[in-house]
Amino acid sequence: MPILTQSLSSFALLLALAWGLAALWIQAPGGSWWRLIWMALWTASVLAGLASMWIQHRYTVPARWVLAAAAMILAAWWISLTPSAQRDWADDVARSLSGRVQGSIVTLHNIRNFDWRSDTDYTVRWQDASYDLDTLQSVDMALSYWMGPAIAHTLVSFGFTDGRHLAFSVEIRKERHESFSTIGGFFKQFERNIIAAEERDILYVRAGPRGEQLSLYPIQMPQAAMRQLFLAYVDSANRLADSPQFYNTVTANCTTLVYDMVRPIVPGLPMDIRLILSGYLPEYLYRHGGLDTSQPLAALRAQADITQRAAQAGPGADFSQRIRQPALIPK
Repeated sequence: MPILTQSLSSFALLLALAWGLAALWIQAPGGSWWRLIWMALWTASVLAGLASMWIQHRYTVPARWVLAAAAMILAAWWISLTPSAQRDWADDVARSLSGRVQGSIVTLHNIRNFDWRSDTDYTVRWQDASYDLDTLQSVDMALSYWMGPAIAHTLVSFGFTDGRHLAFSVEIRKERHESFSTIGGFFKQFERNIIAAEERDILYVRAGPRGEQLSLYPIQMPQAAMRQLFLAYVDSANRLADSPQFYNTVTANCTTLVYDMVRPIVPGLPMDIRLILSGYLPEYLYRHGGLDTSQPLAALRAQADITQRAAQAGPGADFSQRIRQPALIPK
């Protein structure tokens, strides 16, 4: 075997080793000790296969068969991991959103409207409500920064002429004992969930109890496109309620799934690294006409920062109005 081919094959095996170890550590059944055993067996199989590429020995062929068998078992186990709608869910993702469309009226079931006193102290409240899409008048993008300037959680909020605002969020559907893990999101640790919530719930908890930096950007979008995007959320929620899916940190996250919904509405919208590094989404939207380009982006960023207003507003009934009051920006 040529040296270049051996080197590339060896590199591929090392990547497979790393992937398998991460998958087994996060998902293998049986507790920590069994996980370590499965990881050790996978490591031994890969190293044996790796050695067989470089050392000619009478055990070369058996070692490759061992590696092939281990890879097939690992792949079969991975494929067998399927999403479920029946787990001991955390309170804030315990219910699945669903909706019914009748003409311009959309009736949503299981809208979240918690009263948050802290991240662990809250009053659970789920409600149903109807919205008339003929009265839809605004779309805002909220970015909640929780891990530096490059990473933000993306939410989309719809405003109606009666003063109501409803925010949609694509999130992990974590179990009661779980917390978010970026690595776990690559390895089928979490199901995917779409939350529809009152802004006084879903925006307040991030700026207030969780202490995240929160920005709110008005999106330039025709009313017909707003309507299509709202319906796309409802359709996605209904499909998730019928057929659970896994969350993925890169391919099926809070931003890429919104992009998937927007792309049919705005043809030609390009893929971009900022769909992954969602903290930089304002630059992407500004470049493609999604934000008010009559102002510099720096001014829009300053206006969009509602962290202090949202935290001080508290979860009151007038929360949506208070966070949209003009901020006093130093000259």
